[in-house]
This record gives sequence, structure tokens and C-alpha cells, in this order.
Amino acid sequence: MLDPDLFRGVLGRFPSGVTVVTARDDAGRDHGMTVSSFCSLSLVPPLVLICVEKAASLHDVLGGAAHFAANVLAGDQEPLSRRFAELDDGRFDGLAVARGLTGCALLAGTVASLECAIRDRHPGGDHTIVVGEVIAAEVRDARPLLYYRGEYSPMDR
Repeated sequence: MLDPDLFRGVLGRFPSGVTVVTARDDAGRDHGMTVSSFCSLSLVPPLVLICVEKAASLHDVLGGAAHFAANVLAGDQEPLSRRFAELDDGRFDGLAVARGLTGCALLAGTVASLECAIRDRHPGGDHTIVVGEVIAAEVRDARPLLYYRGEYSPMDR
């Protein structure tokens, strides 16, 4: 059996971008959390996937949602990442958000945003893999925020 600390250390050496994934519940309330397990899956059709821990606050919302948005954070948005990683209530208090086609929260100042229709959900150990078809996207000229070896790092560091 592979030692979990070794496995975590190995995976920590793979730098990843940082996203805040947002969705709305049946009552129209915004939910969101920091997600670094985000990647492209297919160009045709345009698919991405996110992996969300089953114990995470967003997990059950995504289980019933039809859409999610992935907000790719810019290098100066570490505080926003921490806010969505640590706080449960009030994550959206005082934040400027826009609404796109899906109604999901699109955060200001990000490198990119992708609005997705949920196509599939698959069990994956202690996570659920959520596949989304990208139905709208925006890109901005900025450097991304990276996560490497358990720390945040702007790309230009």
C-alpha cells in the first residue's frame, strides 16, 4: 500500500491552476469553493472536469445542479482562493459577481471563466468527478495563480 504522505508529496509537485467553482442551489442561492482539481477533457465536444470531495459543502449542490462555473484565478487573487477554501458562510458577501448564461456566479478579475452544463457524475474514491460541457467562456489577459507543494504562487515568481 502506498504511503498517503508520500502520495500527497508526489502530487504536490505537479503545479496546478486554482479555480473557484460556483453553482446555484434549487432556491437560487450561490455556492462556491476553491478547486484545484480542474482540467480539460475534450475539445469536441468542449468538456472539462472537476473533482469535488464528497465531504465538501459544494458536493451536494453539484449533485442536484444543472450547471457550474469555473473561475480561473489570477495571480493576485490568492485572498479570494483562501476565502472560498476556508469560509463556509458568507463566501460571496461583498463580492462583485456577474451572471452569464447559466446564472452561476462569475467572479471579477479572473484569468478566465467557463460556464458548464453538467453532463456526467462519476464516483472517484472520496471524490466525485463532475464532467461539464462548456457552453460559454471568457478569457482575460492576466497571469494565473498556481498551487505548488502546498503553497500559492503567482506564475511570475
